[in-house]
Amino acid sequence: MKILGIDPGTVVMGYGIIDAIDDDITLIDYGALTTVKNENIGERLHHLYEGILEVIQRHHPDAVAVEQPFIAKNVRSAMAIGRAQAIALLAATGKGIPTYEYTPTQIKQRVANYGASSKEQIQEMVRLQLGLAEVPQPNDAADAIAVAICHLRETHLSQFISGQ
Repeated sequence: MKILGIDPGTVVMGYGIIDAIDDDITLIDYGALTTVKNENIGERLHHLYEGILEVIQRHHPDAVAVEQPFIAKNVRSAMAIGRAQAIALLAATGKGIPTYEYTPTQIKQRVANYGASSKEQIQEMVRLQLGLAEVPQPNDAADAIAVAICHLRETHLSQFISGQ
């Protein structure tokens, strides 16, 4: 199963693609789509949409997993991330690819077995689980890979529970 994980943002959107056969995970590609911070939001969202479509066309994922925005004190930031999340979901759905959304706590739980892990701990777990020499950079890409791993673990858990 080839999974595209996305860490949404309107300035930097991380992406990571893994391919998994059972528990054997291979990192296929990762990176970040970037925009100019002071550019019009519509132009930034369009740029991100086109970038995600290009990644989808290049890799043909079986599923797309997107991190949901964390709403704490900065509602404005959460709304911006929500816009980027919507763009990623729209791009995947438009290509007929099933989409899944995960909270930051779900991602931490599935990747590190601890829902309160730090970003650094999650990134280190990504490195270890993929057998990499270094944490993938930029950090947004490592976070996106964690989203893809989360989806893989969630899929395995669902299959186990349903007895498939």
